[in-house]
Parts: sequence; C-alpha cells; structure tokens
Amino acid sequence: MVWPPGIFRLPPPGPDSARPVVPGLDRVAAPRATRRPCVTERKAADLVPPSDPIAFPGQRIGLLGGSFDPPHEGHLHITRWALRALALDRVWWLVSPGNPLKTRGPAELARRVAAARALVRDPRVLVTDIEARLGSRYTADTLERLSARYPGVRFVWLMGADNLASFHRWERWDEIITRHPVGVMARPGEQLRAGLSPAARRFARLRWPPSAAAGLGRDGGPGWVLLTGPMSEASSTGIRARGHWP
Repeated sequence: MVWPPGIFRLPPPGPDSARPVVPGLDRVAAPRATRRPCVTERKAADLVPPSDPIAFPGQRIGLLGGSFDPPHEGHLHITRWALRALALDRVWWLVSPGNPLKTRGPAELARRVAAARALVRDPRVLVTDIEARLGSRYTADTLERLSARYPGVRFVWLMGADNLASFHRWERWDEIITRHPVGVMARPGEQLRAGLSPAARRFARLRWPPSAAAGLGRDGGPGWVLLTGPMSEASSTGIRARGHWP
C-alpha cells in the first residue's frame, strides 16, 4: 500500500527510528496516567472532614495522646519504639485541648501543635488537634468517636507506664482496656508500679507477652502489652521547671 505524501515522515536515525511519527501528533504530549483511588479509599475519604487525618480500613494506627506541653525527645522515643515493636502503620500525636486530671491548664493549643510538628520528621507520624474538633474530653470518648469516624481502622492506644499506674483514675478506664488494644511503654522508675497497678491486676487475662506485641490489635480485639527497654529521661514537667517552655 502506498501512503499519500506527508502522512508519515521518516524519523532521524536513532533509537526511535522504527516508530513512525504522525505529523502534528508528535508534538502533542501523551496524557499522563493518573491513579484513581479505589472504592474503599474513596469511601474512607468521604467520611472524614478535610481538616482531619486520612486513614484507610485495615491500617493499624497508634494514638499517642497528651498535652505535649511541651513536646520533647521522650515523645519521639516512645513513638519510634511503638512503630517498631508493635509494627504499626502510623502514629498520630493527639494534642489534647487539656488534661481533665490536671488542675493547671496547658499552653495554647495552636502553640503546642506547632511545636510538635516542628519536632516530628518521620512521615509515618502525624500531629493533629482532632480531639478539639471531636469535642471529646476523655480518652474513652476519643476512641469511641474515632472508631465511628474511621470504620475498619484499628487504633492502638499508646501510653507510658506512669499512666498505667494511675489508669484506674481515668474516666471509663475499664471500658478502654476491654474494647481497645493498649500499648504501654516503659518509663523511668514506673515499671514496678505499672505492673502492680489496679488495671494490670484486674485485666491480667488480657495481657500480651512482649514477644507477641507486633500482633496486638490485628484482629480488632482488646489486649494490652507492657514493653520494657531503653527509656528517655525527658519530661514536659522537667522542661517547664527549667524555664525552657515559658
């Protein structure tokens, strides 16, 4: 078959010489392939307001709550430890509006969030003030509302051993530990008190061995683990006492 003149032209010698070039079309960029979110991802994103973090069903996300007044290396240490030992996909720092168990109010929320974001460098760690928008005053409320907002996401509550020692003073504490997985990280001088705490003794049946920590929460069920290892001496109280957080 003989093609009319001008329909095709021979390309110059080179690696593309075997490919005919259609006049006009060779100057038009090919459309870039764009990945379209799967149905599950679109549904998950639709449930979450634009200002809130995005998470997808099946992910295991650690929740490190606190006033972060100020955030410090100890928070980073616990976070890295939890990501590794519990094999988490992400960790969210929940910067709370305030702590119901403390009489002294923290610094302004926006200041604490900004300081936490300036400290974090790991893309798997996200700093959020979502608790303020959820309107939750207590951890039990936060977990309940996050579970409703992110169906299929497996949240693991993270806290230091000092918090386990006083866990029985938390609002609806027994509901937290019987409905959600909890990862407890060692804190200096708190291991013995945590291991003998009312919460640890009452719910000994739900305790996981540290060797199985990477499976905590994978089935969506409750359970808690007390992890021991290298600890950080940093504390928000100490930083404020030294005047480094005026």
